[in-house]
Amino acid sequence: MAQDSSLTEFWDVRYRDGVTPWEGARMSPEVLAFFQRQPAGRILLPGCGSAGDLPLLLDCGHQVLAIDFSAQAVAIARGQWPQAAAHIRQADFFAVEETPPFDAVFERAFLCALPPRLHARYAQQMARLLRPGGALAGVFFIADTPRGPPFGLSMSALSALLEPAFVLESCDPQQDGVAVFGGQEYWMVWRRQHENEDL
Repeated sequence: MAQDSSLTEFWDVRYRDGVTPWEGARMSPEVLAFFQRQPAGRILLPGCGSAGDLPLLLDCGHQVLAIDFSAQAVAIARGQWPQAAAHIRQADFFAVEETPPFDAVFERAFLCALPPRLHARYAQQMARLLRPGGALAGVFFIADTPRGPPFGLSMSALSALLEPAFVLESCDPQQDGVAVFGGQEYWMVWRRQHENEDL
């Protein structure tokens, strides 16, 4: 079994065998309210897995692209949401190029799935994919757990990673999280800044 979470095989095996303790999260009322308040726009859902959040985002009137580089995850997502299958694509987040950029990205257990060596690339790609003023909004795993996945980050490390391209707009602990994250999930909105657009 592949042990490097940057490899598609790592995730294919886990989705094939049903070893997916990060799945099953419900969108909290505050998260849903945020996306309901946003003007209809283009939203990226990276590392979507079974894409449990996709139908709710579509119901808010947004154009949503849900991506995962695991063929097994994509097959499960399309099977689970056949009415939204056209919004689900097998793709590598780091290879995505979209014009115009997205209005928002919904982060859910994606950053913490990536080995720390890829965190800087994550921040750079997020800055490229989001329009100035756009939102990197999602549920982040804040913990000092360098071994993973899930790979936790301290709040100071996350801030150092995302600044100066983003500024933190809100941060609230999640009451109904997923057990594997041990109550250390936080709903955050990071706003893409107008300067430093060429990061």
